[in-house]
Amino acid sequence: MSTGYGVTPPQNDPRDPDRRDDRVGADPARDERAASGPVARDRESVVAREKEEYGGIKLGSAFFGWLTATGTAVILTGLAAAAGAAFGLSGTTDAQEAVDQATENAETIGIVGGIVLVVVLFVAYYCGGYVAGRMARFDGAKQGVAVWLWAVVIAIVLALLGLVAGSQYNVLSQLNTFPQIPVSASDLTTGGVIALVAAAVVSLVGAVLGGIAGMRFHRKVDRAGLDV
Repeated sequence: MSTGYGVTPPQNDPRDPDRRDDRVGADPARDERAASGPVARDRESVVAREKEEYGGIKLGSAFFGWLTATGTAVILTGLAAAAGAAFGLSGTTDAQEAVDQATENAETIGIVGGIVLVVVLFVAYYCGGYVAGRMARFDGAKQGVAVWLWAVVIAIVLALLGLVAGSQYNVLSQLNTFPQIPVSASDLTTGGVIALVAAAVVSLVGAVLGGIAGMRFHRKVDRAGLDV
């Protein structure tokens, strides 16, 4: 078609440098998509949109994380007991043997048991947090906190059930290889309170760090998928 004086070139005429997009009736939505297309595909914006849609605490993922933490704690405590390194933990010996050992070397037993307990709780809840963070994909720290909260809530529920229906229904106390603070409720001293707080803090820190580590796997996948 001729493009002489007074003749308007076609809309898609390649000889029109700007395609006449400033004419009346141009499609602004198309222009906006064309201008923002490359920018909208960068990794940060994609992850931000996905997080907005699918982020937040996932109770299901956290529950499976708690199951992982519980199973790992049982396995690690059993291994420690088999190696003779968990004398200060509940369930490693019967009552009389525990009394005899404590009488002979109470300080050493307390130190060894405390160290083993801290290590077991940290590793177990790190694994639990990792599973929750890996499953949820976003907000790894929050998933770790949710794993820890599941542990607290379930422990409280089982303790109340044990008080109402009898100690035989306290499932965690029936697990001889499950790590417990060797302090009874009737003999809760300042040292016992400190031990309980330390165990809670260590397990919480482990769960949060594990959740962050599990989430980072997906960030690696995002970088590879978007060629960043």
